[in-house]
Amino acid sequence: MSVEIVKVNDNEIKELAALAEEIWRQHFPPIIGDEQVTYMLEKFQSEKAMKEQIKEGYEYYFLKLSDENIGYFGIEPMEDGSLFLSKLYIRLSQRGNGYARQAFEFMKELCRKRGYKSIWLTVNKYNVNTIEVYKKFGMKILRSQVSDIGNGFVMDDYVFGYDI
Repeated sequence: MSVEIVKVNDNEIKELAALAEEIWRQHFPPIIGDEQVTYMLEKFQSEKAMKEQIKEGYEYYFLKLSDENIGYFGIEPMEDGSLFLSKLYIRLSQRGNGYARQAFEFMKELCRKRGYKSIWLTVNKYNVNTIEVYKKFGMKILRSQVSDIGNGFVMDDYVFGYDI
């Protein structure tokens, strides 16, 4: 089944933040713990944070199935001509149905239309299932990095890349 990809408008950011919280609380506590999930939701996935990100050039898209938002992604065009895939999350009940691949294909086409040369992202080193998904998309690990995100927390990630 095909998922509809719809750009999030200003009136839908509160709904987007609620979906982010639902998905993050389903997926990330075993990987990074409840405290870091709470911190990262507030810092990166709250209504306030996403409004600010949009002002800075981010674009958010819902993944819709029969008018239900089942996931979302956030992208940011970079000055070096690449596209940063900041977020791609799907509800637990909808994973494994090819929707992430559909979103990735959408991004590849967007890159072609806009002239971006690559897509890159970061993924937690212990997010094993997600790492396998990105490898299936043809993405390659470029390097690993540890980023201090404040409050005593770090993001211990692989950086993946995909050339258009």
